[in-house]
Amino acid sequence: MIELLGSIDTEIFLLLNNLHSPFWDSFMSIFSGKMIWAPMYVTIVYILYSNLDKRTATLFSVAIILSIALADVTCARLLRPLAERLRPANLDNPISGMVHIVGNYRGGVYGFPSCHAANSFGLATILALIVRRRMLAVFIFLWATVNSYSRVYLGVHYIGDLLVGAIIGALIALVIYWLAQSIARRRLGYSRALFKQTYVLPAVGLTTAFGIAVYSFVVS
Repeated sequence: MIELLGSIDTEIFLLLNNLHSPFWDSFMSIFSGKMIWAPMYVTIVYILYSNLDKRTATLFSVAIILSIALADVTCARLLRPLAERLRPANLDNPISGMVHIVGNYRGGVYGFPSCHAANSFGLATILALIVRRRMLAVFIFLWATVNSYSRVYLGVHYIGDLLVGAIIGALIALVIYWLAQSIARRRLGYSRALFKQTYVLPAVGLTTAFGIAVYSFVVS
């Protein structure tokens, strides 16, 4: 069964990975980066502090950071050394010759589960639970999905890596949110806030994505 699932995972990966062009090479490479999304992360902090009192906003900010950190450590430090699943683009992987890579980027040695997916979906889950606004939730989960898929496009993760990473990130975020919510209610007297100005996050995110698209078009 495990071999069958691995074979299916490989076939799906190769199908998706080989759908490429110069434009998407540039776009996915930039989209997959971390610092390019700094304006969006700053906007998240802005939304929290503009809608909540300082102590509650700080609590939820720490909860978000903790969710991402725990998801990253769980995948990178605990599970990858146990699974030892080579990344598709790793030269020791038999399929590496069939993998489309961008800019000679091959990632580290092991890729299961995906830290990118765990971090992205951890952030998306806890933010959606805190804010509870449909537009923001749709945007942040779409962002997490594209951010995760970029790793398949770049040849450094299988679909299975992404799925397991996303589940881990979401579960950790659920637990951290429950703890933070409990502390906020018992210690800070917090009742669920009606968040306003949440449109700012999708606006900043889409503007960043548009900038990436324009740059990618020029480069390609």
